[in-house]
Amino acid sequence: MMYHHTLLLVVLAAMTLLSADGFTICIPKHNKSLSISKVQQHHFDLSSRQRTQAIISMKGVKTATMATSFFHGDTTFVLTSLLLLVSAAGIAMEQKTTFGKALSAPLVTMLCSLLLANVGIIPFKSPAYNLINKHLVPLAVPLFLFDSDIKRVVRDAGSLLLAFLVGALSTVAGTIAACACIPLKSLGDQGWRVALALNSRHIGGAINFVAVADTLNIDGSVVSAAIAADNIVVALYFAILFYLSKPGEPNRDATTSKEEAKSMNIPSLGDEIIVAEEEEITTSSIAYSLASASVLVTTGEIITRALCPSLSSMVITSLLTVIAATLRPSWFQMLRKSGSAIGILFLQLFFAASGASGSLALVISKAPSLVAFSMMQIAIHFLVLIGVGQCILRLDSNELYLASNANVGGPTTAAAMAQAKLWNRLILPALLVGVFGYATATALSLSLIPIVKRIIT
Repeated sequence: MMYHHTLLLVVLAAMTLLSADGFTICIPKHNKSLSISKVQQHHFDLSSRQRTQAIISMKGVKTATMATSFFHGDTTFVLTSLLLLVSAAGIAMEQKTTFGKALSAPLVTMLCSLLLANVGIIPFKSPAYNLINKHLVPLAVPLFLFDSDIKRVVRDAGSLLLAFLVGALSTVAGTIAACACIPLKSLGDQGWRVALALNSRHIGGAINFVAVADTLNIDGSVVSAAIAADNIVVALYFAILFYLSKPGEPNRDATTSKEEAKSMNIPSLGDEIIVAEEEEITTSSIAYSLASASVLVTTGEIITRALCPSLSSMVITSLLTVIAATLRPSWFQMLRKSGSAIGILFLQLFFAASGASGSLALVISKAPSLVAFSMMQIAIHFLVLIGVGQCILRLDSNELYLASNANVGGPTTAAAMAQAKLWNRLILPALLVGVFGYATATALSLSLIPIVKRIIT
């Protein structure tokens, strides 16, 4: 039964492919597309690999054009349908299969779109990708921050907040050290950019990685390689954290219960969205969430243009959302679940678009250096966190492991660890500090641009 949803998505994808009005021939080296009429005149200029791609794409054009009169004729609509399908397939695979759960929904989605693009089924460039990056990604930022009430974080997180702050600074130290030892010069101008994106991910989460990647215009191939490499390292690191930590309640006092933590319901990309009756995801909550996010993004853009045009508007938007959620917590708590659900879909679409614009050969060639970089970054993060947190601040070791999980993985993985280790009083603090990471990681990472750029370049 668990494979029926995935099978249905595959069937839908096949039907969507039949409805295309022709596929664009995409040649990644020149970063442009050739129409069928121009293939012949340019054929002698192409490498053997590019000729193969062109032939595959021409076959796709013939098949698709024959089906046009029977199905859909709008290629942009068809492409958007495919992006939604691979986004949904990633979530379904993570929920329903062991393989998908091991890879994660973003990585499954990126791999699917990467393969579709590299065999010539979907283009490497499209207005649909620009729409996702320019409009949906900025909306996803406030949607994920609706529960970032700073007063609640300070009040309820306790000593875990201090451990988390030490962990965030440890990640910065790890990033700077990794840049000096593994400068990623093979990535050229993309090296310092992806280093900052990984820094933001290891303080906040996927939404911060996306925000930094979009702000710094990181190439889709590099995004795909970074996600794949980092997922491997993070999976190994979580296994180490679970091995080192001890089950049972830590000695430190905490202020929350397991039941209170459930009320936050912050889903990961592959989690089912389960809501209580009083906080259902309704048409109204979806409309209010999108309207609130749109107002925050628009206001953030206006303020950014007026005060600092060179700065990413996402930084101001994040700040405005945190302020609004702190001043009006009741309103934004009512919208947090619908906001998270919509934000997850927008993030999945970003990963789909990033995979589609990437080169499979580049992903394979660059992943090993990114694995080494991420491994060193997280290793130094752990050593500094334990050294400062345990030896200087005398914090509980289990709290330090949990704070590190919140840094590297985000609120959902940290809460899952607290629950698995029977630290019931730390489940809500783990969620709160994770959300605090969402609120601060993007701005902190972008502030490191001068330092990291100087080291790598």
